[in-house]
Amino acid sequence: MDSMAGGLYFPPVMTSIPNLTRIGIDFGTTNSVIVIARPDRTIQTIRFPTPDGDTSETCRTLLALWQELEGGRRVNERAVGAHAIEAHLDDPSETRLIMSMKSYLAQASFRETQVFGQRLSLESLIATFLQEFMALGGLSPADCHVTVGRPVHFVGDNADDALGETRLRAAFAQAGFAQVSVMMEPEAAGWRFMQRLDRPATVLVGDFGGGTSDFSVVRFDPTSQNATRPLGHAGVGLAGDQFDFRIIDNVVAPFLGRDCTFRIMGGEPLPVPIEWYHALARWHRLSLMRTPRILNEIADVTRTVSEPDKLKNLIELIREQRGQELYNAVSATKRALSSNPTAELAFSQPGLDIRATVSRADFDRWIAPDIARLGAGIDAALNEASLSPDQIDRVFLTGGTSFVPAVRALFTSRFGEERVELGGEFVSVAEGLALAGA
Repeated sequence: MDSMAGGLYFPPVMTSIPNLTRIGIDFGTTNSVIVIARPDRTIQTIRFPTPDGDTSETCRTLLALWQELEGGRRVNERAVGAHAIEAHLDDPSETRLIMSMKSYLAQASFRETQVFGQRLSLESLIATFLQEFMALGGLSPADCHVTVGRPVHFVGDNADDALGETRLRAAFAQAGFAQVSVMMEPEAAGWRFMQRLDRPATVLVGDFGGGTSDFSVVRFDPTSQNATRPLGHAGVGLAGDQFDFRIIDNVVAPFLGRDCTFRIMGGEPLPVPIEWYHALARWHRLSLMRTPRILNEIADVTRTVSEPDKLKNLIELIREQRGQELYNAVSATKRALSSNPTAELAFSQPGLDIRATVSRADFDRWIAPDIARLGAGIDAALNEASLSPDQIDRVFLTGGTSFVPAVRALFTSRFGEERVELGGEFVSVAEGLALAGA
């Protein structure tokens, strides 16, 4: 464990292995990033090839597993990131797509899953992703000292944060990394921000991921050998994915029959089971509904439902695994609302063509309960640090959700526009991890 003695952050004491490449990895729920720290303290963000021939500084945290016939026997194949999506879309029925692995780290109930008759632990699945992820970036785990980030509080009901970190470390060790250190993600983002400072400052760091939002109050002193002193932490189990779901719930779900009613044996009208629509909270959950039992249940309700075509749209979405296409459209709408008062949501599949105008005012109203929870997280971090908002010198925000106007307004209203800064949308945490590890 990295030690937190007297509130100071000290890197773990270990025997240094010469000539190891120092890297930071932001292993995210949605995207993952690798940054190399060079000996001269400059940094380099690894870019990953994409199927269209371009490159990206992020890799989707997805692992695809499938089998190919070679010489009369089945051979296991695997791919990560955008290549995993491509493999899955090529043959959805024969490809196992593993996603949101980070979300299960602190869940004691999730230990393993079966893939092609083989029982695989969560740690081994993450290790497999990491091996392919590193290879895609042209790196070998055995040659690297990695500093990996972890959220203040892992996502999930009854999350066990100690278990989450233990399994995270185990997965990286199983992937073959020579040395592994762990650091809080918002503190890592703060390390990156500290490079801008020329004097001591008390900083509130907000790190917004796909599944969690983390807040840290940190005292930075760029003139001191012990450059950082954590003062308070707080985490909230929601971020960008929840905002996406608000759009789906309010705009898309009605087209899929959420507000319909059905009858049993000619009785009184009953609401369509709402749990089908709760599954839309994460696009990958739709794949868990693609079972004969659930599809048959929906088909049975369709026989007496008030608007059968809408439930047929839901069946099509599940059966043909169009969840990712839907979330791509929703995410594009959310991004457009960050800079425009309205945005068009466009999604189509056989039998369904959605063209809806979404206003920022409506979006702000839908996410208001989530903004309130984020505000409570800020308060908790300040309370743990025993500080008031006017005692915060600077505020540093990173992650895609920080660009949502309502999120920015949450901070500017409390701390003032002049104290709030935005960082690299996806790479600030990994850059800070690399710098801290160096």
